[in-house]
Amino acid sequence: MIRTALSAGLTAAVLASVAMPALADIYSFRDERGVVHFSNTPDDARYKLVRREAGSAPMPSATPVSTRVYMPAEESIRRFAPIIDLASRTHGVDAALVHAVISTESGYNPGAISKAGARGLMQLMPDTAKRYGVRNIMDPVENIYAGVRYLRDLLLMFHGNIELAVAAYNAGENAVIRNGNKIPPYAETIQYVPKVLGFYRRFQTRAG
Repeated sequence: MIRTALSAGLTAAVLASVAMPALADIYSFRDERGVVHFSNTPDDARYKLVRREAGSAPMPSATPVSTRVYMPAEESIRRFAPIIDLASRTHGVDAALVHAVISTESGYNPGAISKAGARGLMQLMPDTAKRYGVRNIMDPVENIYAGVRYLRDLLLMFHGNIELAVAAYNAGENAVIRNGNKIPPYAETIQYVPKVLGFYRRFQTRAG
């Protein structure tokens, strides 16, 4: 197993020059401190494929690389499980779905901030946070409760259709409606929906 952590400035050099074992696909992610991690056996939801080695075995065709599910660390799941469980019961949303969204959105990093400005565990956009009365968007409790309420409202809006609710969580409800109540043809959303559903199935199995 390869596992390294490097400063962001060294990322390109590593990809260009570090000798990796043959037939090993390389995955990477940048953590909240700007440290870039590499591995050929990804075990964190934040890892993304950055290099496929020539001759390496292809991924199963039924599961595209971009939507493969690598479960977050158990410690991260347990850390926020009590908040997620209570928020889910309060607002009538399956806790497994909330875990799936958090796994996909932030990998349980409460300090996550996207390039688009989404923040926290459930990657709330500032306008969405304001809609649900959030005062501190980075507070895990406020972030999770608002995210769960938003999921609840999307599930109601799309009559319990989880695929459409998840697509709307990513692209916005108006994008789904404009597309005739279908998943919008955005590359990110097309990859996002099956990834969340993959996590959802895994968390349902854990709860069963």
